[in-house]
Amino acid sequence: MMTSKNAIAEWRSYWFLPLAAALGYATSVIHVYSLGPFIEPLQQEFGWSRAQTSAGITAASIISAIFCIPLGMVIDRIGPRRVGLFGVLTMTAAFSLLSTTTGDPLNWMLLWVVLALGGLCVQAPIWTSAVASRFEASRGLGFAITLSGASVAATVFPLLATWLIGAYGWRSAFSYMAGMWAALVFPILFLCFRSARDGGQPQAVTSAPAPVLTGITFAEGLRSPTLYKLLMAGGLFAFTAIGALVHFVPILKGVGATPMAAAGTASLVGVFSIIGRIGTGLLLDRFPGHLVGAVAFLLPIITALLLLFDGANPYSQAIAAAALGLTVGSEVDVIAYLAAKHFGLRNFGALYGALVMALTLGTAFGPLTAGMVFDHFGNYTAFLVAIIVLMATSSLALSSIGPAPHTHS
Repeated sequence: MMTSKNAIAEWRSYWFLPLAAALGYATSVIHVYSLGPFIEPLQQEFGWSRAQTSAGITAASIISAIFCIPLGMVIDRIGPRRVGLFGVLTMTAAFSLLSTTTGDPLNWMLLWVVLALGGLCVQAPIWTSAVASRFEASRGLGFAITLSGASVAATVFPLLATWLIGAYGWRSAFSYMAGMWAALVFPILFLCFRSARDGGQPQAVTSAPAPVLTGITFAEGLRSPTLYKLLMAGGLFAFTAIGALVHFVPILKGVGATPMAAAGTASLVGVFSIIGRIGTGLLLDRFPGHLVGAVAFLLPIITALLLLFDGANPYSQAIAAAALGLTVGSEVDVIAYLAAKHFGLRNFGALYGALVMALTLGTAFGPLTAGMVFDHFGNYTAFLVAIIVLMATSSLALSSIGPAPHTHS
């Protein structure tokens, strides 16, 4: 009963924070969730392979991975507000620059390097650390709302990109998406995004004291087996699920779907990821997090099986998108929740930054590998088989973690 009362008090005081953080987090994946509709127009104009087109995400993700831990340390030191506000502007500006590519593969890669640098300050630790500092009794749901920003991105960005490309061409689509998103998100973050580390909260929410931030040291975290199990689970998940997500529209178009039909089905990933995130958040607040995650990480296997054996069936495509969405709606929530539970909040930014590094490296190589598989075989069959094997391994890694110590919860 006391936990329930504390959860209600947290939401009464800080209900707006996870909502604002969700928009900030969506900014960090604008390039991932919108690239699919751009793949064929870029191929047609420049004659690139799908691996070449997808390689931009690889370059950007590797650079992001390198800076994940230092970024977490910065957040632990100065708070996430200033970092996040700056990052939204740099990320959207860098995304708009993709419209200037000349067709030279080196130029394309350099633009993605710029995007990676621009996106350093919108990574997940910024938004989750703010929410973790305000929410304890309802942290699972708070993370779910925050990370549903990626679900919004998965729903909106493929459709928006497809429409803008059809109406204005792919170059204008990059610029229009960036400008529209910055105009929407920055004012909301400026007004509503402030963690316990940032101080100076709005008058309407001064009733709840900031929680004391406790937990293990960064060195202790590096010696914890739990960290490496989470690294394995997160890295394998991102490799397979994000690879499938980025190429989902091309996969469906390859079996006969029209561009808008493929984008519409792909948008179901976003819709169901919202359901997955909220559902996962509620389950994390009630059941052992490592078991919730282990079950959720098995869902991409359903997606792979359906696309392998009945991929041309629109109903199977929709179910495959729904299954992928449910798990894409849970992966970062589970990793962030387990990190906070097992490691505490004192060095959450740095330790979670290490986990985001694994997620980012998976994101770097998953879409690239899927593109290389298609370029070599003319289909995605081998990659779909890899999803089955790797997601089973990821689920086993999570299930072996065990319950979190009460002292860090």
